[in-house]
Amino acid sequence: MDSPAASHPPSAVADTDRRTMVLDSAMVTFARFGYRKTSMEEVARAADISRPGLYFLFSSKESLFRAAVTQALERDITAVEHALADTGRPLAERLLDAFDQWAGRYIGPLTRDVAVVIEGNPGLLGEIIETTPQRFEQLITAAISVEAEQAAARQVAQTMISASTGLKHQAASRDFYLERLEIAIDLLVR
Repeated sequence: MDSPAASHPPSAVADTDRRTMVLDSAMVTFARFGYRKTSMEEVARAADISRPGLYFLFSSKESLFRAAVTQALERDITAVEHALADTGRPLAERLLDAFDQWAGRYIGPLTRDVAVVIEGNPGLLGEIIETTPQRFEQLITAAISVEAEQAAARQVAQTMISASTGLKHQAASRDFYLERLEIAIDLLVR
């Protein structure tokens, strides 16, 4: 398989890497200050880019926010797909890993703020705020359906997602979340 540099000119790879870094910095900044209190100047400073350079990449704070959240959610879904595709591991392990990638890594002081920023601004995000969780549910259902009937798999997946959501809001730490979710998965996929 070709590396990104082999299939794209070096400047395109550098631009993509720069954009990714700016979006990562934006997510951290939005998480720290919230959407309303975050300025383009703060994001530019965090990304080590000039304010005009940031506006060259993103025409507004809204478009920057949408792109940052989209990148984060797409990265999460890709990690979930990889976790579930590792069929050499037991289903319960793959499910726990998938939920950790989807929700577990958003538990903790700053990471919890990321989830709050995303959940608190659905109007800015458009359809991705609905389609990505739907895709997550489809992936979990498909993984379970290998070992259970489709209708039952969907109900089990939805129950796991509900358990994960409840635990995410109760958990003070990622470890606590994972310990409790492991129990729920074991009960549901026996």
